[in-house]
Amino acid sequence: MGSDMDMRERIAAALKQAMKDKQAERLSTLRLINAAIKDRDIAARGTGEESGVGDAEVLAILGKMAKQRQESARAYEEGGRLDLAERERAEIGVIEEFLPRQLSDKEVARAIDGAIAEIGAESIRDMGKVMGALKSKYTGQMDFGSVGPMVKDRLSA
Repeated sequence: MGSDMDMRERIAAALKQAMKDKQAERLSTLRLINAAIKDRDIAARGTGEESGVGDAEVLAILGKMAKQRQESARAYEEGGRLDLAERERAEIGVIEEFLPRQLSDKEVARAIDGAIAEIGAESIRDMGKVMGALKSKYTGQMDFGSVGPMVKDRLSA
């Protein structure tokens, strides 16, 4: 992942390439990504952020999009619509090209322990601080929906 290019530039470059290569399905997914980012930019401008959202926010948008498609694909499979499930999985593949590598369960556990130690968290009251530290370092690399309960378990023990 080239750090010299921000997320928007990488997505725009991929979009142009997909147009050139006439990859219709890839192009439609990239356009959905762009639309989601633009929507968030418009919302951000409403709160005074003129430049729009940064890379961390873009990663969060992409993570959410991938998760929605995983849920849809599961629902389609359960309903016997493998064609639609396959389309969702293809979209996930495109979205994940822009996401950093997902941490393994062991790495997530280490990250949680590290954040707890760094903050000196001792009780469930520190959960927000721990989650904030994890989000600032690992956005797009872990599913915070499943990390929350893990942090809660560690702090309640």
